[in-house]
Amino acid sequence: MVDGSGAARRVADVAVQEGRIAAVGPKLGAARREIDADGLVVAPGFVDIHTHYDGQATWDPFVTPSSWHGVTTTVFGNCGVGFAPVRPGASGYLINLMEGVEDIPGTVLSEGVKFNWESFPDYLDALASMERAVDVAAQLPHGALRFYVMGDRGADHAEVPTEGEIEEMARLTEEALLAGAMGFTTSRTTKHKARDGRFTPSLSAREAELFGIAQGMKRAGSGVLQVNSDFGPGEFEALEAAAKLAGRPLSCLLVQVDAKPQLWRETLDQIHGVRQAGRMANAQVGSRPIGVIMGLETTAHPFAAHPAWLEMRALSPQERYRRLVGDADLRRRLLELPPGGGPRAFMAESFHKMFPIGDRPDYEPDAKNSIAAIAERSGRTPQAVALDEMMARDGKGLLMLPFENYAYGSLDVVHEMITDPATVLGVADGGAHVGVICDASSPTSLLTLWGRDRTRGPKLDLEFLIAKQTRGTAEAYGLRDRGLLAPGHKADINVIDFDALSLKRPEVIYDLPAGGRRLVQRATGYRHTFNAGVETVQNDELTGERPGRLVRGEQSSR
Repeated sequence: MVDGSGAARRVADVAVQEGRIAAVGPKLGAARREIDADGLVVAPGFVDIHTHYDGQATWDPFVTPSSWHGVTTTVFGNCGVGFAPVRPGASGYLINLMEGVEDIPGTVLSEGVKFNWESFPDYLDALASMERAVDVAAQLPHGALRFYVMGDRGADHAEVPTEGEIEEMARLTEEALLAGAMGFTTSRTTKHKARDGRFTPSLSAREAELFGIAQGMKRAGSGVLQVNSDFGPGEFEALEAAAKLAGRPLSCLLVQVDAKPQLWRETLDQIHGVRQAGRMANAQVGSRPIGVIMGLETTAHPFAAHPAWLEMRALSPQERYRRLVGDADLRRRLLELPPGGGPRAFMAESFHKMFPIGDRPDYEPDAKNSIAAIAERSGRTPQAVALDEMMARDGKGLLMLPFENYAYGSLDVVHEMITDPATVLGVADGGAHVGVICDASSPTSLLTLWGRDRTRGPKLDLEFLIAKQTRGTAEAYGLRDRGLLAPGHKADINVIDFDALSLKRPEVIYDLPAGGRRLVQRATGYRHTFNAGVETVQNDELTGERPGRLVRGEQSSR
């Protein structure tokens, strides 16, 4: 047993009664059902605090792919985007914003999300009405709040809210937190744009607005202030001042970006300063590169902006593949003519950091295995190698372009991030970026990569890794009733065949509302997953049970 505390593994029985852990110890006696976990790892259910299941959780009771990876609790509403509060008939902008920021198709959201709520408490009630395989928890997003209070002015960065509007934001924040919101989230990064190209509404929110909302948090006496920011001059100071005024924890998304590969260290130093001053703050970090996955059916790939590719935009994936196979001139034009422009054009110049994805995905790929290196060895162009790789497997071949957390071509920086005491795991983005990223599988690769398979640097103890994904993430949001195998705690339990634990290749499927496409990734090695003592996964497959519930606010163990 690895109990989630970070203590050394030990052999023990875990007794469950009425959804809670009743006892932990040697030879606890007979039970109505007994599971032989000899040779297996028994651990708490994983707690994923950074997801974007805001819409999916209203239509998908199984919350995949997270539920395939040992996750028993998910927190969404991150990065200032979400679907409540919303005025009747005004959902179009929130869909536009979510589509642009998190790459979830608008057609999927328009069909899948019913918007049968207005206030944030109404939204929580809607979430509570569905039973699921996992527990879910929601945060109040700044973008939706601002647009609800200010109307169209809320999406106009030339506009400033009035004092009355700021007070209304504060009142609604207090209302949401008292109803069970886990926190308030905001986005302050230029990476986040709505589908129509406008920056996210909260980007230009001034200190008066942030401090007003902080007053609402202070009155509620609960919640985390979660932020995604570019951390330009003065930005951290303003956000930390808001958290200090609120008297609430500050949680900052932290990744290494190629353009400023040392900025993350400056931000982490600032977080350490806050903690040394006796206030609560952490950095949410990832456990692997954030990698754009590219194939003939994904949102982005080296030819996505190419005029010859755009000619086929109206074709189905199967029709495009058949055209590529049968039309030599089309392939010639893709390989020889300029690749086109726009935001995705940089991928046509990134072959030195682009890698094929094999049957066992490598999340610390060596530059010698890049598309550019393969091309040099084989006497072909990088474009030809990339196209051949994507056309393999009947057009299902995939490439990965690590674009964050991989500036130096290894995971040494990520090792520093994970092992820092001021960090928690929180960049998996389950439910988001469905056509380009598939990092909801991060809890699995956390264990396999860092606990067993890494060859290009030091590994980490399994006890540490499990504590980081269970007790560490749970406590970051005050979920003290889970993430630990101890009496009185929720019986969220994973039984894992660690030797067999592995990730399969990502794949594109079309199971979202309106036939929408998404990238998913399965795992092997999860023998059993329990939520509140009810088995939700057996031998890597969902059982169909739905014990999961909405979590409202902080929780205490019994």
